[in-house]
Amino acid sequence: MGAKRGPIRLDDQQTAAEALAIAALTFIAGEPERLGRFLALTGIGPESIRAAAHEPRFLLGVLDHLAGEEPLLLAFAAENSIAPSAVMQARDTIAGRPSERDTP
Repeated sequence: MGAKRGPIRLDDQQTAAEALAIAALTFIAGEPERLGRFLALTGIGPESIRAAAHEPRFLLGVLDHLAGEEPLLLAFAAENSIAPSAVMQARDTIAGRPSERDTP
């Protein structure tokens, strides 16, 4: 008899959303041009990224940056085999807002 699966818990959703944001940051940092643009737009220094990555507001900024540039968003989604909409769902989760799929 299989285990009964219930709805995904909020802390699981939060953890998954933060993991996606970290993956997005890694993707951005993977190319010097992408990273340079991100740093220029955010005003954060490269030496501060590691510490900032632990802050939910910074992770929101990473996802906002990704979502704000469609070619970047599509490249990230393709590289990670996810739907582009998953980025906004993760952003909404980190921000504490229900996504459209969560509302009846």
